[in-house]
Amino acid sequence: MSQTSEQPDKKTALRSFNVVLAAVTGSVGCLTIVIILVAFLAGRWLDNQFGSDALFTVVLMVASVPVTLVVMFWVVRTITSRFAKLPGQNSKEAEEGIERGKTP
Repeated sequence: MSQTSEQPDKKTALRSFNVVLAAVTGSVGCLTIVIILVAFLAGRWLDNQFGSDALFTVVLMVASVPVTLVVMFWVVRTITSRFAKLPGQNSKEAEEGIERGKTP
């Protein structure tokens, strides 16, 4: 291939990568804020219900850290698996077609 035909492919790949990166960053950031805010508000509500100083708030805020990490990992894997198709990897349908003797 010539260089001119490779340039649009590289630009398209870079643009696709940037879109995926923005989607992952935005989703993870928003979910992190939501999880921390829910933990804080639930802790404050429980502290008010049971008359404790800040016990539930501290416990739920500390517990929100691993929850946030698990959610981040899950979101990143889900979004990147939807968008990232590596060159040379065939989809399930294409692989089945190849097995039947059809060309993709």
